Amino acid sequence: MKITELFERGEFVVSAEVGPPKGIHIEHLLEEAKTYLSGITAVNVTDNQSSVMRLGSLATCKALKDKGLTPIYQLTCRDRNRIALQSDLLSAAMLGIENLLLLTGDHTKMGDHPQAKPVFDLDSVSLIHAVKKLEEGEDLGGNKLVGEPPKFAKGAVVSPCSDSIDAQLAKMERKVRAGADYFQTQAVYEPEKFIKFMEKAKQFGKPVQLGIVIPKSAGMAKFMNDNVAGIHVPQEMIDELKKDKEKTKAGITGVEIAARIIKECKPYCQGVHIMALGWESKVPDLLKQAEI
Repeated sequence: MKITELFERGEFVVSAEVGPPKGIHIEHLLEEAKTYLSGITAVNVTDNQSSVMRLGSLATCKALKDKGLTPIYQLTCRDRNRIALQSDLLSAAMLGIENLLLLTGDHTKMGDHPQAKPVFDLDSVSLIHAVKKLEEGEDLGGNKLVGEPPKFAKGAVVSPCSDSIDAQLAKMERKVRAGADYFQTQAVYEPEKFIKFMEKAKQFGKPVQLGIVIPKSAGMAKFMNDNVAGIHVPQEMIDELKKDKEKTKAGITGVEIAARIIKECKPYCQGVHIMALGWESKVPDLLKQAEI
């Protein structure tokens, strides 16, 4: 099932993110996904997130699909040239994986193999274009595909709370022109900035999912402020996380904050994407509090 079909029907699309393990045993991941994420629309699978080597996104997507879940295959440009990227896209289509999230990817120096050579033969915009070409029946070399071409729901990322809204809108426009069908945002902690961005982004006519990271602690919030571009956690939220350490440690405060953000932003977006970062068990309560 392509999630674009749900957007077209006017449904509010909810997805959540999981990260494959650093190993081959994914029974725990599959069990948690089946237990806590079965009630949502789709499950994003990260692709060596933060440049840390892990089990592949494509294999994990197939395992989730076999369990009855709808996966979203995240694909980055960091580790593959255009030949490998296109080959993996054809492999995904053959396995019945129709939903994509296409990203440039973090540099290898950020991960656990800083000596690894980054590829970046394509970037996120040219990767979206490559998928569009495959859907039209030919590869980037102009060679015809054999048989019926693949069809995907092509997702991209945007950062609505970046310091430069105009720069983000320009990036979004380039991705739309390349063929992006829908967008997921970087984590939002400033609803007023998100709403301002969405008022301008609606000109592109593409559905946008609000990105949510459940804040686990004041330390995590400060880390994101210092190290993650396009994210700013306001001081009042950090103070709220500090107020009752036991409540915060249990995840109650973070879920309350995330639910408030969703409720405030929901009228301005077409879905929500939850990056639980190991707190998948909190997703059902978060959606209940957010009245989704």
